[in-house]
Amino acid sequence: MKVTIFAKKEYPEISKIRKAFKTGPKGDICIAVGGDGTFTKAAREFEGPILPIRSFDKGSIGYYSDISLNEIDYAIEKLKEGDYSIEKLGNKMELEYKNKRYYVVNEAVMTNEREEVSFKIYETYKKNRKEIYPFVMSGDGVLMASLVGSTAYNKSAGGPIIMDPDVFCITPINVDGPYRSPLIAGPKRQIEIEIIKYNGRLRYDGIEVATLHPGDTFAVKLSEKELNVIRFKKYREEFGAKLERIIRSRMVKE
Repeated sequence: MKVTIFAKKEYPEISKIRKAFKTGPKGDICIAVGGDGTFTKAAREFEGPILPIRSFDKGSIGYYSDISLNEIDYAIEKLKEGDYSIEKLGNKMELEYKNKRYYVVNEAVMTNEREEVSFKIYETYKKNRKEIYPFVMSGDGVLMASLVGSTAYNKSAGGPIIMDPDVFCITPINVDGPYRSPLIAGPKRQIEIEIIKYNGRLRYDGIEVATLHPGDTFAVKLSEKELNVIRFKKYREEFGAKLERIIRSRMVKE
């Protein structure tokens, strides 16, 4: 087995991985050591299954990790034995802007450049494009997230936590208007945002794409690119436990 390593830094435990496996690009699996940022980077750049391993760095939540560096010996043993399963975590989203495509792990987001940005939301379904709302929305912007990213920025912005890998959400951010609730879209629907007034900034997973001007549009949908993770029977952190760990990590300690 060949292993590709993504790591926030060269942790001492990584030497054990290098001794146990042949390592390099285009591995059979990827081991991502660090926090959620490291996992997101690995998921964008690596097409195969990923084993996220939580580091001990302050502020690293490691939401997608079932295990930490404390369990590295166990992980190496099980990988060598082939005693693991590969589980689909969800699908990456596809962001299209000016005929360029970007594959999104956490979220695609358009935010105001200054005080506010005005925009309209459309959907395309079976080649039919129509407005979702018959009015312009104005505020801080809008973000789109699938299951993978729904517990990140989306949750902080008041969006839903998604548990179905075949849908994604559209969450307005601090907008004025008669309807401000998030929307859920299915796998065959494409959402298009048109800038109506003022400028916006388009980003995905924290990566800058462009400054948007009135008349500019971008589109988001679920892609066919799957994000698969490696699971072990003994170490499997369930959804509720992950949420509890996130909440506790953000509580102010007295």
